[in-house]
Amino acid sequence: MTVDPDVARAIFKAYDVRGTVPDQLDEDLARRTGAAFVAETGAGKVVVGYDMRPSSPALSQAFAEGAAAAGADVVQIGLCSTDGLYFASGHLDVPGAMFTASHNPAQYNGIKLCRAGAQPIGLESGLAEIRDGAIAGDTPTASAPGTITQVDLLDAYVAHLLSLAPVTGRRLKVVVDAGNGMAGLTAPAVFDAIGEEQADLVPLYFELDGTFPNHEANPLEPENLRDLQARVVEERADVGLAFDGDADRCFVVDERGEAVSPSTLTGLIATRELARHPGANVIHNLITSRSVPEIVTELGGTPVRTRVGHSYIKATMAETDAVFGGEHSAHFYFRDFWRADSGMLAALHTLAALAETDRPMSALAAEYERYVLSGEINSTVADAAAVTAEIEAAYAGDHGVTLDHLDGLTVTTDDWWFNVRPSNTEPLLRLNAEGKDRETMERVRDEVLARIRRSA
Repeated sequence: MTVDPDVARAIFKAYDVRGTVPDQLDEDLARRTGAAFVAETGAGKVVVGYDMRPSSPALSQAFAEGAAAAGADVVQIGLCSTDGLYFASGHLDVPGAMFTASHNPAQYNGIKLCRAGAQPIGLESGLAEIRDGAIAGDTPTASAPGTITQVDLLDAYVAHLLSLAPVTGRRLKVVVDAGNGMAGLTAPAVFDAIGEEQADLVPLYFELDGTFPNHEANPLEPENLRDLQARVVEERADVGLAFDGDADRCFVVDERGEAVSPSTLTGLIATRELARHPGANVIHNLITSRSVPEIVTELGGTPVRTRVGHSYIKATMAETDAVFGGEHSAHFYFRDFWRADSGMLAALHTLAALAETDRPMSALAAEYERYVLSGEINSTVADAAAVTAEIEAAYAGDHGVTLDHLDGLTVTTDDWWFNVRPSNTEPLLRLNAEGKDRETMERVRDEVLARIRRSA
């Protein structure tokens, strides 16, 4: 069989593979990708896992067959979260492949690839070569094919997480919305290990179902948090946790049913990590709240600002030996977790911090909330560069205003800042704004939005 080069190039994205099944991603392409992955990494052993999507078992099996044909021994860990695959890659010190399309609809699937120790692979670090190898389909068949074995690493994954963030103190009532995603597998295992005497788990949508019958597994969209928010209030729970489809992101809802900003969680977790590692570096992307670098500095750490995107976060963590990194999108990265992101480890840090205090989650979160964020607002534009240039011209030269271009355009004053940056894949301009209070934020947000939409 042949692979359509245009289709393959379309689904090999900057950091992963993502496409519809079977018209874009099928078993033949998965098999070729497995072989090309072994050729690129030179690995004698690889680990493969998959999520709950209907197409995942067959695709991951085809990938394993391709990798074995190229000479690598394949360790299949079966159903797992993406951070479970990263754990396996780090724990076994071998390259890994995770079959998932995260929060995308059921007809999608994809592959997240990493080198040994969960080091990321993107187009600039091997993914382009893997893509080209898969298109060509000319990876030599090994004279001695590798073996394919099954291993269960869930208990080891749970033990490692709890060694990094043990939950002790008062008993908590916790509602968890798995969104029919992989947290439906990992959350019960974690809470079993924590113990009923420490945590009363209220499960919501734990059935593994890649058709997502209840709501999209993307808690970044407010409508997908509504069931969790209502259940937290109904149960008089201490806190609610929501995970995306592959459970590498975690969102928190307080006891009132109010969503807690990922920037707030970044500040909270940074505080805990700096207590363990005084003076360490902490990564934050440029659209997290300015409260994060302030808190890190006040605690004696060094804040390091990066562009948006996990490849930039992970690369900067490696360069600076940062202990922790947080993003506005609820990706949280840990040096002690091979610099990979783990939604469950972020959740455990939150539970541990809450269990150590008698205060409600809302009061704990308030310690880290100093400003008001707009959240990300997308606008369709024909020419993002031209619109950005017009916005820059409007603010350039204003007294007390600074401009930078680390990622799009950021305009900053003492009382507010905003960032506009283009989407990599769509004709969108993304706006994030923050102010010293709600009135300031809304004024800046509306002013910039008016300029964007007037120019669109």
